[in-house]
Amino acid sequence: MTTVRDGLGRVDLRFEPSGRQVRVPEGVTLFDAASWNGIAIDSTCGGHGTCKKCKVQILAGDAPITALDTRAFLPDQLKKGWRLACRVEVHSDLDVDVPPLETRPKAATVGVGRKVILRPAVQKRHLLLSTPSLSDQTSDVERILAAMDDLELKVDLYALRRIGKLLRADQNSPGPEAGVTAVVVDEALIDLEPGDTSERIFGIAFDLGTTTVVATLLDLVTGTPVAVASKLNPQQTFGADVITRISTIMMDERALERLTGLAHGALDELARDVCREGGVDPAEVYEVAVAGNATMTHILLGIDPEPLGMAPFVMTARKWPEVLASDVGVRIHPRARAVVFPALGAYVGGDIISGLLASGMDRDPRTRLFIDIGTNCEIVLASGERILATAAPAGPAFEGAAIRCGMRASTGAIEGVRISPDALELRVIGDAEPIGICGSGLVDAVAELVACGLVDRSGRFVAEEVAARIAPGVAARLTTVGAERVFVLHWRGEASSSIYLSQRDVRELQFAKAAIATGWNLLLEDAGIVPGDVQQVLLAGSFGSYLSPANAVRLGLVPKLPVLRVVSAGNVAGEGAKMALLSIRERAGAMALLEEVKYVELSDRADFNDRFVELLQFPTAGP
Repeated sequence: MTTVRDGLGRVDLRFEPSGRQVRVPEGVTLFDAASWNGIAIDSTCGGHGTCKKCKVQILAGDAPITALDTRAFLPDQLKKGWRLACRVEVHSDLDVDVPPLETRPKAATVGVGRKVILRPAVQKRHLLLSTPSLSDQTSDVERILAAMDDLELKVDLYALRRIGKLLRADQNSPGPEAGVTAVVVDEALIDLEPGDTSERIFGIAFDLGTTTVVATLLDLVTGTPVAVASKLNPQQTFGADVITRISTIMMDERALERLTGLAHGALDELARDVCREGGVDPAEVYEVAVAGNATMTHILLGIDPEPLGMAPFVMTARKWPEVLASDVGVRIHPRARAVVFPALGAYVGGDIISGLLASGMDRDPRTRLFIDIGTNCEIVLASGERILATAAPAGPAFEGAAIRCGMRASTGAIEGVRISPDALELRVIGDAEPIGICGSGLVDAVAELVACGLVDRSGRFVAEEVAARIAPGVAARLTTVGAERVFVLHWRGEASSSIYLSQRDVRELQFAKAAIATGWNLLLEDAGIVPGDVQQVLLAGSFGSYLSPANAVRLGLVPKLPVLRVVSAGNVAGEGAKMALLSIRERAGAMALLEEVKYVELSDRADFNDRFVELLQFPTAGP
């Protein structure tokens, strides 16, 4: 086995002073890599190189000096490794020091270059109240509302129960009056706090994925991330995909309650983790936002998802009522709200609405494709004033499931493959001994085999004599295990004990890519455009972050376009959840998407099967 450090699409970054380590696609900017992973780098231009505020210091690794760097730094600073993060394209492992924010930004940059003007739903007002007397017996609430100049503000019962005691304690305290701070969420006064706490306002954005749950603690005063944590979704013991979990609920009347409890527990655990890491009292968190697919959202809210698993795939609701964070299991401020993203359809859920918000699909005049690749692949086409969305059943191949030597993307998983006629190179997570192959490694391996001719357009391994002629250095890896032909990626004695790619594995990937390609082809036809009209393809989600754009084009997962038009968008579902906390305007934009996006159901299309069969073959070489 040969491991390589670069050229296979992934690099490792270490950010100081937090010591946080992340792995990102090769070629992205350092600014985007930090943004995707909740690491705050100062910027007001969204990474476009105009504000020159995203200053970082490269402590280890190679980051060439750009023309813009020479205008932003003195020669001595350049020698010490100072660079603009938005100009650094990462092609090798780097250690980076990120200075703390020196000033409070008026906007926070999230998503794919999106800039959000801060206007959170949570607001605080420091109040110095007049003292009541026999001649002025104005009620406590009226006194507070008058000081806030908002007599129409609703007051929560929780706040009413605290106001009297808190105000009496404040009025009896010695020395200059510290006053009190009113906590307002939307149009409701939810609490009153002693002293001036107006600089302490926090929210948590959750990406509730089928496989992984991610939480980001945000400072809603500055708009910057404070801490990030993630964990595997504990519901996996009930099935790796949503259909299995729905089936479990159908067969066991107690399963829904258990699955809901697991979702609540995961969110609460992550909330505790990020608050602990960020040095924040959970009571200072006043709002959370949750983006998840329709099934995950139904389960989180304790709603039976069974109708989602069978035709005609009807949701209980597309929009959800106002709920408290405690209703979804998160123990923070007792009156903290939970914003749960709406869904377009049973298989285009709140995570996609969140992703569309973050990527600005409704605001960009270009023709763009948004593709979130997973067991269920969601596809959105924005063209002019039309936005079409659909879902394609890709199957579990991209998760490493249904693959003979497949596994999740963890230590020991082959995540990158390069094959030439004379050699094979692997990249393994953790630089460990290979124990399996994950989704990105599967895509790389098949794409490389197609490129070097060892797999033909129909998806079959070529004959041994052909392999010996066109790829003599790796032809011996093309062998059999039992009656099935395989290609060995890593030898461990006999072929049957080795890490290999089987003919059936190639077929699984073919079926997945054909389903996805059928989805975007039909959307393009409905919009009256051809693949060459697409100006940008966004590969969303965690898998999209590690998928090589060149290999996505080579296999036909995306239209045959110049590779620079295919962009890894990162965790845009999580970014959209952040935006919902940072700006009520963006939150309203998410709701507006329900009316702007037309959902296209593929399962009742008479032409779906014919198109699927046509697209099973791999494309001809080169875009």
